[in-house]
Amino acid sequence: MASATITTGALILSGCAAPQQESEVIGGTEIRVAWNDTFREYNNLTATGNATANTNIIYLANKNFNYYNDVPELVRDEDFGTYEVESEDPLTIKYTVNEDVTWSDGTPVDAADMLLNWAANTTHVQTVTEDEVTTDEETGAVTDQAGGVFFNSGATEGQGLDLVSEVPEISDDGRSLTYVYDEPYVDWEVATGSGVGVSAHGTMQLAFPDEDYSGEEAKEALIEAIQNNDAAVLAPVSESWNNDYRFSDMPEEPQKVLSNGAYTITDMVAEQYVELTANPDFTWGEKPKYEKITVRVIEDPQAQIQALQNGEVDIVAGQPTADLLQQVQALDGIEFQGQSEGTYEHVDVQVTNGGPFDPATYGGDEAKAALIREAFFKTVPRQEILDKLILPLQENAELRNSVVFVPGSENYEASVEENGFPEYEVDIEGATALLAEAGVPTVDVRVLFAQGNTRRQQEFELMRQSAAQAGINLIDASSATWGVDLSTKADAYDAALFGWQSTSLAVGESGPNYQTGGLNNYYGWSNPEIDALFDELQTQTDPDEQLETLIEAETLIADQYWTVPIFQFPGLTAWSDTVTNVKPATLSPTYFWNYWEWAPADGGESE
Repeated sequence: MASATITTGALILSGCAAPQQESEVIGGTEIRVAWNDTFREYNNLTATGNATANTNIIYLANKNFNYYNDVPELVRDEDFGTYEVESEDPLTIKYTVNEDVTWSDGTPVDAADMLLNWAANTTHVQTVTEDEVTTDEETGAVTDQAGGVFFNSGATEGQGLDLVSEVPEISDDGRSLTYVYDEPYVDWEVATGSGVGVSAHGTMQLAFPDEDYSGEEAKEALIEAIQNNDAAVLAPVSESWNNDYRFSDMPEEPQKVLSNGAYTITDMVAEQYVELTANPDFTWGEKPKYEKITVRVIEDPQAQIQALQNGEVDIVAGQPTADLLQQVQALDGIEFQGQSEGTYEHVDVQVTNGGPFDPATYGGDEAKAALIREAFFKTVPRQEILDKLILPLQENAELRNSVVFVPGSENYEASVEENGFPEYEVDIEGATALLAEAGVPTVDVRVLFAQGNTRRQQEFELMRQSAAQAGINLIDASSATWGVDLSTKADAYDAALFGWQSTSLAVGESGPNYQTGGLNNYYGWSNPEIDALFDELQTQTDPDEQLETLIEAETLIADQYWTVPIFQFPGLTAWSDTVTNVKPATLSPTYFWNYWEWAPADGGESE
């Protein structure tokens, strides 16, 4: 699971249309790649769709105003559209989609799509709150919106795009949308408002199947509903936005797979694969070389390597073990690259599920619950995990000691010197004493992690052996659906072992992980001081003030004994030498980022 958003700074650019390009698609070519999780949702801006497996597919099928390359740096996609700062006080940003950019059904991509994206990622059209809706216990999907307007985006009042409180203005030609922020917003450039999200007309057609809307009619009706805050229209639209893009098998309705990029989804089978085919009408960007991309679901890293060796797939990526790395090194015709990824391993604990870390278990005694959380973290063998599982893959690997700064970034060391995470060391005697002080000499802790993931199984075993010395009994609660379980089955686990993958270089990227009700806060964590600091951060433009605020917030997080980072992922991407221009990247969407450059080594056939 991944958290989302942002960076700062922009240049003023013109909004000219992209030139027509001659086709470079090589007829009859197909590349097959592997990922370790299945596609579940075509709208990754929902609380349930925020996952890398979804983002990979969405990225292949859709373009945006910008993307991250392998440096990493934010690259503006001027073939798709442009954006410019019209004013800094108040902060005013104008986004323009280039002429001739269309959805795969021929309907133009324009301000209507951006307007729906704004409405869905703010609180300004909501008529019911998250507390009033009903969600499915298994999937987290909204099943009852209490008859009101509710976009399940995790939008929080006064944060991110919600700072645009007035309905954005549409240009006369319908291709531009202008956001006016109520306050300066440091991470505006990659806020959800910098994209178009799912199609406006397709969502309207799905919400009102009996209206027989044309594409333009659907957009006009949606624009009018948003501008007039018409709840009668927006309630079914929000329901469609929340649920109609949730699928793992090929849907019957064409609106569910509309794309505005180089590829369209042409087939998919749950837990098996997603097939994408080059869009013959795509001209607003560089054409891809392969006519077809098939993304296969292969969860087991060993099975991925075997499939690569057998020629069943052309690119694989995942969490290597020392044995897997040796296997890859010994393969003929295989190229590979190892690098630190934008993902870090960590352990989080549940504090509102009636378990060992929940104050309610002890009659509301916050201090007792905190003692038990601290005792648990004193048994997590971070250094042993690093020494035994990571150093054999990356000899210069070190413990990660920050939850808001990436190792190697200019502010990482400054935060580590103050935040308290380096003090999270194994101390069995100390853990035992804390449990005794709390009057709870033994504790059972159910640990959720990915079933079938070799490295996580090894980590769990090292954790289990260490914790047992202090009287803490760790129970294997691994699950094949762990990603969904995090947010939907709080009663099924007490601690979670997984990785957060960065999707940007945003100043405020970590806020949703730790703020009360944050999109990625699955555990009931709540601290008013931490909430206030992340709120303050959003409008801070001075780098020194940003650093001071983040260090203060991180120090408070460490004081709560909610979470601890362990290591930065050593990544391994391997590919067949029949494919050229594979360039692994740190940030999501990892190796998919330059799919248009992938090409057959032999040149393929001419179309």
